[in-house]
Amino acid sequence: MDDDGTTLAAPTIFILVSLLQFVPRYFENQIRNGGATSAEEKKLRTEIKQLLKEASSLTQPSTFAQAAKLRRMAAAKEKELAKYQEQQMLERQSVYDPYMKYVAPVKALTYLLLAVWFWKSPVAAISKELVQPFGRVLSWKSGGDSVDKVMVGVPYVDIC
Repeated sequence: MDDDGTTLAAPTIFILVSLLQFVPRYFENQIRNGGATSAEEKKLRTEIKQLLKEASSLTQPSTFAQAAKLRRMAAAKEKELAKYQEQQMLERQSVYDPYMKYVAPVKALTYLLLAVWFWKSPVAAISKELVQPFGRVLSWKSGGDSVDKVMVGVPYVDIC
């Protein structure tokens, strides 16, 4: 605790846990959606739109076969685009895989270190009225309680 009675335990824990939650999500997002669209992907999308536009303009019964052929070509291009996107995703995944395999152990180790480091530090102050019968139990090994607040320590934050 600092001289004025405040502690940096709660903000420190919040920042570290937030980082540990958002870094893996960032990696996963980069694997799924990462990178700008390539020239080949843009070309395929343009061709698909053009083929579908041409097929929709052919509405006469005499041009039905031509329109069906254009729709089949567009469907084939869409399959080609899906295959290309899957290949790109696998390439991005191979880039981030070395980092992703260390995320879970680093998270577990960091949570363990935070619990040990802040074990006796109060990380939250709750009004005594909210925890009337359990105030003494919640402040166990966390630096006691003040006049109108109960100081909650890491053991009970971990349980929650």
